Amino acid sequence: MQDTVIVGGSFAGLSAALQLGRARRKVTVVNSGSPRNAPSQAAHGVPGWDGTKPANILEKFRNDVDAYPSIGFVEDKVTRVQAIDGGFEVAMASTKVVKSKRIILAHGVHDTLPDIPGAREAWGRTLLHCPYCHGYEVRDRPLAVLANHAMSGHQAELLRSDWSDEVTVLTGTAGDFDINSVEENRFSHDPRSVVRLASGNSGVTVTFQDGQTAEFAAIFVAPRVSFGGTPAADLGCATADGPLGPYVQVGLMGQTSVAGVFAAGDCARPGHNVTSAIGDGATAGIGCHQSLIFPTFVQPLEDSSHD
Repeated sequence: MQDTVIVGGSFAGLSAALQLGRARRKVTVVNSGSPRNAPSQAAHGVPGWDGTKPANILEKFRNDVDAYPSIGFVEDKVTRVQAIDGGFEVAMASTKVVKSKRIILAHGVHDTLPDIPGAREAWGRTLLHCPYCHGYEVRDRPLAVLANHAMSGHQAELLRSDWSDEVTVLTGTAGDFDINSVEENRFSHDPRSVVRLASGNSGVTVTFQDGQTAEFAAIFVAPRVSFGGTPAADLGCATADGPLGPYVQVGLMGQTSVAGVFAAGDCARPGHNVTSAIGDGATAGIGCHQSLIFPTFVQPLEDSSHD
């Protein structure tokens, strides 16, 4: 019986593991090896690591956590988590089963990109999601926003405010974007259907349905997110609706609505970045540890998802 199984071995999961390892608790980190930001060439806005490739930061995190003998790693995918007497049972794709007193969900979310050829290949390079993470690197150059979402106008406004005077909203895509928000704010907009994206060293080329093309330093998009089929969904954790999709509701100690289950990182907040995930992981790790010592101190979060 482990003290804690952490589902996810990226920034939030490793940060939580570090707190528990320093408390000499028995921890298993289950890592599927597919971090959400793997396509990204660099992580920005991370103090001490600004501009460093995410994989290199994770390698250093992993080395730090490896120094604590009570922490073990399993390279596998969690397929099921269920409550049992005295804790939880975690089943994995390899048929390995681990029992644990507590669970920390740090498995992130699934991104659903627009169904446009070339979008997956450009994702994290010239097709971007966050002005705070990537805006500075493409500043003062022509940018575009792929208007597939109600938040697309928000993205365009952010980009135009501080990163570029040349922001074009591409409105010829499927989604629930309100065209009036473009017209009211006097953005440059292009209503032609986008049929292909081609990422290059100097930017991204957009091909329209009429065969014409346009060049931009980068295109920003709001991907839909979900965690269907993940342990968060299987356990029935209370969720809230964020601007891009659902997220797990957590309390001040990272606790969820399910007793003994904590959550951190992208699956547990409406906005996502590396620095937040690190802090969330530390909070969940500490909250989880204190719940092991004081079982009534960290109470499950009241489910407000249906209020």
